[in-house]
Formats: sequence, C-alpha cells, structure tokens
Amino acid sequence: MNVQEWGTIDFEQAWHRQRELVDAVSFQNEPNTLVLCEHPDVITRGRTTGSDGVLFTDDELAIRNIRSIAIDRGGEATVHSPGQLVGYPIFHLERLKPDLHWFLRTVEQCIIDAIAEFGLKGGRVEGRTGVWIDGERKICAIGIHCKRWVIYHGFALNVNNDLSVFDAIVPCGIRDAGVTSISRELGHDVPMADVREAVLRAFRRHFVDPQF
Repeated sequence: MNVQEWGTIDFEQAWHRQRELVDAVSFQNEPNTLVLCEHPDVITRGRTTGSDGVLFTDDELAIRNIRSIAIDRGGEATVHSPGQLVGYPIFHLERLKPDLHWFLRTVEQCIIDAIAEFGLKGGRVEGRTGVWIDGERKICAIGIHCKRWVIYHGFALNVNNDLSVFDAIVPCGIRDAGVTSISRELGHDVPMADVREAVLRAFRRHFVDPQF
C-alpha cells in the first residue's frame, strides 16, 4: 500500500488527482494507495442528497466562503474543513476482496482502532455507515464510489475542525443525531500528525499485514 500526503488541498484538485490515481491503479498496475489530506471549507453533495440537504442559501454560503459541490460518491451532504483528516483509499478490491460491504466495515474498523489510541470508544450504528460515539454523535463520515472494483472518495474524520460549519447541512441526511470530533470529546486539540499515524497503523493492519 502506497501512502500519499497531500497536505491542505482544494477539494476539486484532490478529486481530479483521485481520478488520475484510479486510472493508474486500474490500468497501469499501480499499487493500492491511501491518500491523506485536509480541505478548505467545502460542502460535498453525494448522489442521494435531496433538495433539503443543504440548509443555507448560495448567498449565505458565499458570505461564509463555503463552496458546495455535487460529486459522484454515494451518500448525502457532508462537510470538509481544516482540522479534519480526509482519507482517500484508492484500492482495487479484486486485489483484496471484491465486497463493498466488507470494505466499508473494514474502513470503519480502521477508524475505530485509530481513535481508540486517544481513549475514545467508537462504534457502528446499524444502517448508518460511519463511526459514532455513543451511537448518537458521528465522528467519521464515509462515502465511496466504485469504478471497475477500484474505490475512490473515502472517509472524513473530525479531529480539530470547526463543527459549526455542519450547521449548513443535514449531515449525511440524518436529522436525529449530531456530529462530534476527537478534540470535542477529549476537551482539547490533538496533534494531527499523531492522528494520521494512528490511522496509517490501522490501515496497514487491516488491509496489508494483519500482524502489523
């Protein structure tokens, strides 16, 4: 598994680079690649986002310098912002296991393992993809697209980001639950570098070497 760190990058630029990686993994036998990055404030609207998924008008978003972009992943609206760790696993599932359910549950487990290193107990909620705290506060959203068994898009783990940006949307279309972050749960910020390393350890353990 290759790892690429893109730093803070505009979402649309990252989306373009993802598609280039998809072609490289699909047709040039490039290895599975995990990209880690952060994005400036942006709302992305998945394929099932309804007309009521974004609560602010275009003018209100513009005042706050928040962009809203329709994209090709599954799921509904979510937010990316600085201080959130975004991961794009560009993985060819035929090299691992051609099973989307298995892949999503394994990504969830990676995040559960990673946040456990900071003393947080993450879990799943039946029928709601992602990682949750106490079954009611989402700490990590997951949304993917699969093209010829190659995955792109991925996860967004709230670390130290400003959660007020989520006021602009119905997060993932869920109205009866909230969002949280590692820093909100702990009461203090945590080094992003430490979170990246914890996530990398978990991905290597679950997708590369079970003994890692």
